[in-house]
Amino acid sequence: MDARAIIGWNLRRLRVERGLSQERLALAAGIDRAYVGRVERGSENVTITTLEAMAQALAVPVADLLIAPPPGAARPQPLRAGRRPRAD
Repeated sequence: MDARAIIGWNLRRLRVERGLSQERLALAAGIDRAYVGRVERGSENVTITTLEAMAQALAVPVADLLIAPPPGAARPQPLRAGRRPRAD
């Protein structure tokens, strides 16, 4: 797995674990939503500044985005579609 794929895999995994949409992550990191999608697909070369912004939005160290997944690990599932229920 190349570095772009590893970053994309980890970004999606961490984003979904936190229940964030690509749009919410992009807003928190100050980047474009479409850019987040391209990073997750591994089709974008990411700068260290952008990695840092996404890591801060996810509240993780930048290094967490660079850890190779275990061999045979399944791709992280997408976030469930639709709006989140309101917290009352």
